[in-house]
Amino acid sequence: MAVLRKSALVVTVVLTAAVATAPPASAYPLPGRVTGDISVHDPSVVKRPNGSYLVAHTGTGIALKTSTDRIAFRNAGSVFPGGASWTTPYTNGDRNLWAPDLSYRNGLHWLYYSASTFGSNRSAIFLATSPSGDSGTWTHRGLVVESRTSDDFNAIDPDLVVDDQGRWWLSFGSFWSGIKMVALNPSTGLRSDSALRSLAGRNGGPIEAPNIVKRGSYYYLFVSFDYCCRGASSTYRVVVGRSTSVTGPYVARNGTAMTSGGGTEVLAGQGGVHGTGHQDVLADVDGDVLVYQYYTDTGASRLGINLLGHDSAGWPVLR
Repeated sequence: MAVLRKSALVVTVVLTAAVATAPPASAYPLPGRVTGDISVHDPSVVKRPNGSYLVAHTGTGIALKTSTDRIAFRNAGSVFPGGASWTTPYTNGDRNLWAPDLSYRNGLHWLYYSASTFGSNRSAIFLATSPSGDSGTWTHRGLVVESRTSDDFNAIDPDLVVDDQGRWWLSFGSFWSGIKMVALNPSTGLRSDSALRSLAGRNGGPIEAPNIVKRGSYYYLFVSFDYCCRGASSTYRVVVGRSTSVTGPYVARNGTAMTSGGGTEVLAGQGGVHGTGHQDVLADVDGDVLVYQYYTDTGASRLGINLLGHDSAGWPVLR
């Protein structure tokens, strides 16, 4: 999720499950080694045709970072260095844009991103494309989905998935009634119909940042539970459910539906690593990689990267 956004309901909602206490420091592997410009929030990563890595994250005009080896990162400008005037009705003029989703398909980099303000679900998700992914080369492609204050969902935190039939889907959502999904037109990347599907929810409680990947027979829906944006006091954690259909129903390991608050924990804060979340799964040459944000003891937001495997029952496990 973005640095400044949370549902206005957070102060009144009763969660469907108690917030978990922090696990012991040995519960999960520590973030892998990264160096350089690693201050990020809401990271999404893609491997470019030349073998380098491009990270997009929340920031003014959507911030960019690059790396040649997935270890050393450097700042690479922004998607919209000249601003994105079409977003101002949703941001009240703020140029800070949130929670991008980055992918590479059909010779183009595709970027879905959010525009909103703190505590409001007057929000929108837009699309931009670029052949190279470099700063200033992105073309605005239009509005994909929006939410209004009269809606029970929040149109932020987009994630593109293409299913086995080649159909394009966008999942999104934060707080309110949870994670939603809409169908996209593969030719344009924009919304193709009016149907709004529900994938996961916590009865108004903290759930956001969906990310769907297909591995083997299952689609896996990763989401972030609990609270980010509180520095070292953040309780963000990553959970997952799975389904044989991209549109669900998704269930946790214990069989609880994600629409009823279910989720199997994959990663949580521990020791000096706090508030792990807003995850993105990248398929790389050495296997799946989980990219995420976390906070240090000083409250600084950092880039986390770990390898991601599966156990004997097919459930994701951090390595």
